[in-house]
Amino acid sequence: MTRIAVSRRNLLATGACALVGAVSLPGPASSSALGGQNLTNEEVARKWYAAWEKKDWGPVDSLLADNFTFTSAAGDDHISKSTFKARCWETQIDFIGHFDLERITTGAEDAFVKYLCHTKDDKSFRNVEYLRIKNGKLQSIECYFGALSSFPSAVSTGQK
Repeated sequence: MTRIAVSRRNLLATGACALVGAVSLPGPASSSALGGQNLTNEEVARKWYAAWEKKDWGPVDSLLADNFTFTSAAGDDHISKSTFKARCWETQIDFIGHFDLERITTGAEDAFVKYLCHTKDDKSFRNVEYLRIKNGKLQSIECYFGALSSFPSAVSTGQK
């Protein structure tokens, strides 16, 4: 039998690296009806923001569950998909330029996304959104942002 000498320092470093690696593993993949793909929750989140940039409701709608709800501090309390389309998509789509996704943290059936949104009039704002995801579809989104007067949007500037 061969004996290998390992210092406590190296043993602790190895254990710490293993712990960091285990904690950093992505969440489990979610199955999706989108083209038969199995998408991770991070991929679903990325597709959501990319779909907004395409300015086409079809890809956005395909990511939303039939019973999707949206909640925000702007008076939206678990609004339905159809209300979301009328109140949020139709009022904001011509205002949104693109998103810089700064942080995506995923769990088994959810994701937190912090992004910097660039508007078409060269302004920007940050939001954090909590996405509940099941079977590759967005079940709900909760949007967190500052006071109504502090973020630029078509709603806050009177545009429709």
